[in-house]
Amino acid sequence: VQLQASGGGLVQAGGSLRLSCAASGRTFSSYAMGWFRQAPGKEREFVAAISRSAGSIGYADSVKGRFTISRDNAKNTVYLQMNSLKPEDTAVYYCAARESYYTSGYYSNSGAYDYWGQGTQVTVSS
Repeated sequence: VQLQASGGGLVQAGGSLRLSCAASGRTFSSYAMGWFRQAPGKEREFVAAISRSAGSIGYADSVKGRFTISRDNAKNTVYLQMNSLKPEDTAVYYCAARESYYTSGYYSNSGAYDYWGQGTQVTVSS
């Protein structure tokens, strides 16, 4: 599967952005999806993940209550709605996919994912 992330940009603190990740192929519903981010000089970190059926969702503590992950299997797309953005959210955001036999269950470990998008830059100014 090929992943194309979009929706990044420059926003003021307190603002919102919605990231999208479009997947190629016809088996998108077979993949658990995740969002990760990497700030300059830091390691890639988990942001949010969603199971194949969207029945299971997980978030990093740093984004709980502010970010929402969702998916539309008919459109082969996963989204990350980001509200109340903070300067510390500045990073390159990557979407990732893992083919999963289980309809429930999500993955917060980057090593669990097989496919990665190219990343989209999010910059939050103070």
